[in-house]
Amino acid sequence: MTVRIGDEAPDFTAETTEGTIRFHEWIGDKWAVLFSHPKDFTPVCTTELGYMAKLKPEFDKRNTRIIGLSIDPVSDHNKWVNDIKETQGTAVNYPMIGDADLVVAKLYDMIHPNASGGKRTAADNATIRSVFIIGPDKKVKAMLIYPMSAGRNFDEVLRLLDSLQLNAKHAVATPVNWKPGQDVIIPTSVSDEEAKKKYPQGFKTHKPYLRTVAQPK
Repeated sequence: MTVRIGDEAPDFTAETTEGTIRFHEWIGDKWAVLFSHPKDFTPVCTTELGYMAKLKPEFDKRNTRIIGLSIDPVSDHNKWVNDIKETQGTAVNYPMIGDADLVVAKLYDMIHPNASGGKRTAADNATIRSVFIIGPDKKVKAMLIYPMSAGRNFDEVLRLLDSLQLNAKHAVATPVNWKPGQDVIIPTSVSDEEAKKKYPQGFKTHKPYLRTVAQPK
């Protein structure tokens, strides 16, 4: 199946390093970030998993759960986390999905639907380097896909999450390189009359289609 922004995130039951989960139930009324890896004991992914562990308090502040996935069994994950702690200085503090049979990878359209499990190399799973941000409504809000050679920028994932949550709460858009606290954009679907009611403090019209206002609280 093909997964697109706005689709319901495929639900699944899987074994993780923190026990069996049913994905939608595990998300509950929170946001979620699912990020995947092509193989355990790979260098780039080792650095990523450690950094996400350091960032977890930031995701917690945003009512967001994080979960990793790798195309290996949970038993291998449990060995890998020792390397992650040793080399990155932070213990993995979130669940990691074991997906040796590629069920979740196929559900999320990260790998060819005819791929089979068994003995696979990281190169066989090169496409499984994705990030999915999922809302409390279980809809996919954003997707990022990276090659194996480039470590992901999880600070950018946090920034993107801030933008998505702001839009969900206030129906505003964010401009290029926006950071929390900076001005935001009033969507073109909002008329000037509506904007004046919504933002009595005023807003700036750069062009009829480009209006900015201080970030709502």
